Amino acid sequence: MTSTITPYEDGPLIVRGDFELVSPDGEPIDPARRTIALCRCGKSADKPFCDGTHKTFRFKAGTGRDNPPPSAGVLP
Repeated sequence: MTSTITPYEDGPLIVRGDFELVSPDGEPIDPARRTIALCRCGKSADKPFCDGTHKTFRFKAGTGRDNPPPSAGVLP
């Protein structure tokens, strides 16, 4: 599978390409397309997908370009 994930400043994660989306229980989630927007703000009514709610309350998150990569094997 080949995919790209792009964090949009103050917005969702855009996932493009071939990917598999699963629930925390490992159940498949049908994305219905090859490009999706995943919620980062936690307020979407259509989780895990972005529904644009982040604009309502001015969600702020960078693209991650300014942050060093996490240490290998360490989860935040």
